[in-house]
Amino acid sequence: MVMKVYSPEFKADAVALFHSDADLTIAQAARDLGLNAETLRNWIRADRARGGSTTGLTRKNVTSTTPAVEATREELAARIQALEAELKAARKENATLATERDILRKATKFFASGDDLVGRCQFIEDHCETYPVKRLCQVLDVHRSSFYKWRAGLAARAARERTEAALATKIKAVHDDSDGTYGSPRVTAELRDTHGMEINEKKVARVMRKFNIVGVHLRKKVRTTVPEPANQVVPDLFGRDFTAAEPGAKYMGDITYLPVGDGEFLYLATVLDCFSRRVVGYSIADHMRTELVADALRMAAATRGSLDGAIFHSDHGAQYTSKEFADLCKELGVTQSMGAVGTSADNAACESFHASLKRETLQGARRWDGARACRLSVFRWLTRYNTRRRHKKNGQLSPVAYEARHSATLTLAA
Repeated sequence: MVMKVYSPEFKADAVALFHSDADLTIAQAARDLGLNAETLRNWIRADRARGGSTTGLTRKNVTSTTPAVEATREELAARIQALEAELKAARKENATLATERDILRKATKFFASGDDLVGRCQFIEDHCETYPVKRLCQVLDVHRSSFYKWRAGLAARAARERTEAALATKIKAVHDDSDGTYGSPRVTAELRDTHGMEINEKKVARVMRKFNIVGVHLRKKVRTTVPEPANQVVPDLFGRDFTAAEPGAKYMGDITYLPVGDGEFLYLATVLDCFSRRVVGYSIADHMRTELVADALRMAAATRGSLDGAIFHSDHGAQYTSKEFADLCKELGVTQSMGAVGTSADNAACESFHASLKRETLQGARRWDGARACRLSVFRWLTRYNTRRRHKKNGQLSPVAYEARHSATLTLAA
């Protein structure tokens, strides 16, 4: 077969002819030109390799593509747009999660001691300059309306906090002045009488709880009454009625132990007036012989000037049932009264008094350092008890003040 030789111009025109009709295929163009289809294809490839610089005719819509290709491009564009949108959403979500992580990390430390709505609102207030309030509320599960309502009351709450702090200072002063023994009832009475404040006991109790101001609590008591068969039958003239219409009519007494040193004890005998709960006589010794209670009763007689006609109530301890004590009562003109054997309720007022004494002097300690420290501590407390310590039974007046008011009332009535 004789090979045909085609000039560059022919090749360029053949390629241009093919490009001039978008519907023309390579096979059709080659048949029209009397060429082999593969030959034309090679010329088209060579032209493309040279950058498509052809002379002569140019193919129409050179940049146009078939509908299938165009559809493919549109699909790719849509997919790219969707991926970009998904990427944008992912970045936004990552930023949101990062913010949430930072908030929760800080909140973990903030709420280490407890979590409540007020604490959450305070956390939002403290961090609203760093994070949006909306996001903080979402993360901490707080309604924005609740937060803004809480924020609106900040000024009022701050004023209330200042007022309570000032009240706590006054309460602390009263509490300290009582050697840390007063609870809310006596503190309230002191604030009313000394400071002229009109204040509710519940408010005092709440402020004391808030500022951890606590009175001393009861200690477990130890039974010191040692009964023995009575030398004489003594009736119960009290019937658990530990009140009196006037001072000097009814007295009650008991013995309690005072732990000192290393396993040693002192013993305290007291005589209380049932009218005002005033301690009119007491005695401290390192024994529980009859002279202990006898000395306390003699002191009561000296304090009052006379006990003639008075009733003295006690338990069935050996000291009170002894002939020696009975003779002293007869000498002083005192009528004895005793509760039932083994029943502490029949002398409950004295039991309660001694419990208060040890609770407020020991204040949680197990014992005094020594006998001297014990005596001084008890002496100081008994003196304050009579002259300053407020008593619920007396309408929050001290025993001495209560008796003074009674005397003034009788004077005015006369």
